[in-house]
Amino acid sequence: MLSERQARIVETAKREGKVLVDALAGRFDVSVQTIRKDLNELCEQRLLSRIHGGAVLGSGAENVGYDARRAIAAAEKLEIGRAAADLVPDRSSLFINIGTTTEAAAQALLHHAGLLVITNNLNVANVMRASPQIEVIVVGGVIRRTDGGIVGEAAVDFIRQFKVDFAIVGVSAIDSDGALLDFDYREVRVAQAIMANARHVILVSDSSKFERSAPVRIGHISQVQSFVTDRCGSEEVRDICHQAGVRLIETAVAADDT
Repeated sequence: MLSERQARIVETAKREGKVLVDALAGRFDVSVQTIRKDLNELCEQRLLSRIHGGAVLGSGAENVGYDARRAIAAAEKLEIGRAAADLVPDRSSLFINIGTTTEAAAQALLHHAGLLVITNNLNVANVMRASPQIEVIVVGGVIRRTDGGIVGEAAVDFIRQFKVDFAIVGVSAIDSDGALLDFDYREVRVAQAIMANARHVILVSDSSKFERSAPVRIGHISQVQSFVTDRCGSEEVRDICHQAGVRLIETAVAADDT
């Protein structure tokens, strides 16, 4: 059984994506040691997962809410989105799947000309629909109310009609063995179809995805051609990218070098 404070901590993590020890201590007017004890107990129950200075929603079957995900590493996602967009030349065809980082990439692509974009992400479609330089095709299927993702077998069948130049793909978690993970098996089926029908797959993910887990396997990082992140926090994943010939682009590292 959770205490009232612990239950409120979990609800905050679901709403905001993560919780920080110092902020929780101030909010509940208790010591940081008390909050750390709460977080440790919640992590033992796999409701949360520890990160430096706090915790994120655990690796169960439920993802963080879409609006909360937008707020997590928002500045990093903007830079990742720009770097991913730089890999896509004008007059290309591409898939973009559901995710807040792929949405940032869609925003950065608005300056491109002659694009054909096929997406199962209503947020991406809404971002791109007004551009006279971009033709947007929305995948058919079931709309997931939580985030505007279009999923299901109809979506998979629709995607299989195309063979495009690029895919910009987001995931919920990246395991240290290179596994790409998500929470919804229906979305995984769509992501797998997208990856299988693109000549160049660009994985976009901020570094917090190395600190999370999810129960459904999309594939492996060796199946992508480019991986754009702010920082690769896993030496194991870095080694896999090197061995598999995956181009690794770290936007924060590039900024540090300037």
